[in-house]
Formats: sequence, structure tokens, C-alpha cells
Amino acid sequence: MQGQPPVLWDRAVGFQVFDAYGNCWIDWSSGVLITNAGHGHPAIVRAIREAAEKQLLTTYAFPSVARAKLVERLSSLVPEKLRKIFLLTTGSEAVECAIKLCRTHGIKVGGAKKNVVVSFDKAFHGRTLGSQQIGGIPSLKDWIVNFDPGFIQVPFPDGYRTEDTSFDLFLSEIARQGVTPDRICGVVFELYQGGSAAFPPDDYIRRLSAWCKEHDILVVSDEVQAGFGRTGTLWGFEQYEGFVPDLVTWGKGISSSLPISAVAGRPELMDLHPPGSMSSTHSGNPVCCAAALASVDVILGEGLVENSRKMGEMLHNCLRSFAARTPEIGTVAGRGLVAGVACVKPGTKEPDADLAWEVVRACAERGLLMFNPVGFGGGTVKICPPLSITEEAMKESCGVFEEAFTAVLAERRANAVSEVSA
Repeated sequence: MQGQPPVLWDRAVGFQVFDAYGNCWIDWSSGVLITNAGHGHPAIVRAIREAAEKQLLTTYAFPSVARAKLVERLSSLVPEKLRKIFLLTTGSEAVECAIKLCRTHGIKVGGAKKNVVVSFDKAFHGRTLGSQQIGGIPSLKDWIVNFDPGFIQVPFPDGYRTEDTSFDLFLSEIARQGVTPDRICGVVFELYQGGSAAFPPDDYIRRLSAWCKEHDILVVSDEVQAGFGRTGTLWGFEQYEGFVPDLVTWGKGISSSLPISAVAGRPELMDLHPPGSMSSTHSGNPVCCAAALASVDVILGEGLVENSRKMGEMLHNCLRSFAARTPEIGTVAGRGLVAGVACVKPGTKEPDADLAWEVVRACAERGLLMFNPVGFGGGTVKICPPLSITEEAMKESCGVFEEAFTAVLAERRANAVSEVSA
């Protein structure tokens, strides 16, 4: 657990993080996209405290009122197609469950040959074996060695590193890899890619959904990052008019605090396995359920989805304006309160990981906190404040970001001049 900016967290409130020595940061990390409702929200703290004081800290797969209330609440907020919900612990675990359901459904409708899961290059779906195999980052797979031939990746239509954003590229790529539709059981994609904050185009999603329906292939929207208001809509898939996936995975921002995740889908999919065969040791933990229920109530009750949209417009206007004046920024992607700033070597699309890290460091020194750069070549600065961030704080933090980025570039130029003079 090393490599992040050297900030020793002591407490965090709303959109601010504090150390024990009087220093304060505006948080552009949300603790890696967890604290959608804000850090340490009083209603969530109260819900956790009251749940713990009941002295019911775990229930395994036994029912509890907390579990029932949470799934009932979530079910009331999604389309009919997604109203059966299974609780787990982490985003990776939710993705593994979705893979299992895709393959189980594929075998049921098409036999053992219908087992291929298609995902996308540059994708990140988790740290476990299955989730990393459907991920699209080769450097994270070196340890696997024995790869499952039923996992393939195709180019993600981000419009920047993959300029062709047509669905025809998807079709030609699976054909090139020798995979026919009758062998595919599921297509899994991040609603936006975690490493870049890039979204697929509207027409791409429309055609993908229709094609999968035609071939009895499940569409899985991985919204571990994108759910619960992050994109300016409550659910990420609401960014696409008329689109409802077959399965959705949630995590991170579901509770704004404690570890809990979920998979949502229609009953005939969620019930493919008999009772007990999809259990999880900490699934539906009553304290975590209480936190999640309180977080959902805060996000909806305090208008944080709309705030995400409005503050997101401010954020992206600022970033696009700065990028237009800065050749070291290749592209800015994202919607709502998530953005990815791709640092590149001017005149190219080659990622500049050193620049990205220097910018993150310089921001931390000026009171603006982000986690380490991510994405292709480690060159993307990821921005994702709590959805509770205010207009005043957004203006201040955007100013700090520009100041820090400009200072890093000036320092680089000064060093280059010194080296030439020497």
C-alpha cells in the first residue's frame, strides 16, 4: 500500500480531508470514488452507529431487516428489468458474479460452447482472477499465466485512442478473433472506463444492445464506479436513452463508506443458481446495509445527483478550456463528477506518466488531493470529487489544478533550459 501522495489521513468531512497537523485538502478522489454522499456524512455515521449498537454485526446468508430494507429501496429505484438484487462485498466480487451468471445463462440457452465473455481493451474490472482476465490492461495479467480462452477483448470506442467508434469495429474484431455470436454468452463493459473516464457513443450502445438481444447474449454494465449519481444521473446507464442492461454491477459509492456491492438483474437470471450456491460470507452485512441505505437517502434527499450534473458542467468547462491552451493535455473525458485528463507528450498521443504524477504531487502540495495517475501508460489524472462539493470549492479547486499544472510545466521548461546551458 504505497505510491499515493504522502497525505496521512486523520479525518474527512464532506469534500475535505484533514491530517492531524492542521492541513486540509479539497478531495478530488472520493477515496477512489467511494464517498458519493461525502465523507463522514452525519446521517451515515448515525446509521452505522445505531446498527452497531444493536449488536448484530453479521448474519451470513440469514435474512435481516437491514438487508430487506436495502434491496427493497434499491429495487424501487431501477427499471423492472433490474429489480432482483443480490448483495456482495466488493466490486470485484460483483463482477465475478456477473461473469458466472453470463456463462450459466449461455450454457442454458446455447450449450457448453456458448461461454465466451467479450470485454474491452484498457478496461479495469477488479483485482480477482476473473475480473482481471476480462480487464483490458495487459500489465495486470502477468501473474495469471494460464488464461481462460473464453475471455476476449475488443477495442473500446473512446474516440481518442480508438478513433473508430462504430459498432462495425466490434463485429469485425470478434470475427478476426474467430468468435461467432453463438459462442458469446455476455458482453461486459464499464459504463465509463475507469482509466480514462471515456464513455461509449450513444449509437454504439444502441447497436450493441440490439445485437446482443438478437443473439441471446447478456449485456453487463459495470457501474461499480458509475452508479449512485457519479455521472449526473442516478444510474450510469441512464446516460443512454432507452437502454437498460441485463445485469448491472454496483460497488464503491453504494454506501459512501463501508464495503458492500451488488448485482441487479431480472429474476430468471438472478435465480439461475439454487439457494446457497451464490452466497458470500459478508453479503448483506447489517452494518454495511445500514450505511448503504442511509447513503442512498442522502444522495436522493439532498439533490446530489443534480449537484453532480451542475458541478460536473463547471468542472468539464474548466478542464476543456485549460486543455485547449495546453498541448500537454491530449484529451479530457468524462461526464458529471468524473473526469480523466490525459497527459501526453506534445504533438503525440504518447502518455506522459511522469507529467501526470508531477501534477498530482503539485496539487497535493497546494491543498488539492487526488490518487495516483491511472489509465493507459499511467498518464491519466483522474478527477472525482464527492457529489456534495460546492460551487465555491469547485472554482477554487479548478484554479488550484490549473496553477499546479502550469507550475509543473514551467519547472520542466526551466530544467530543460538549464540542461541545454550546461
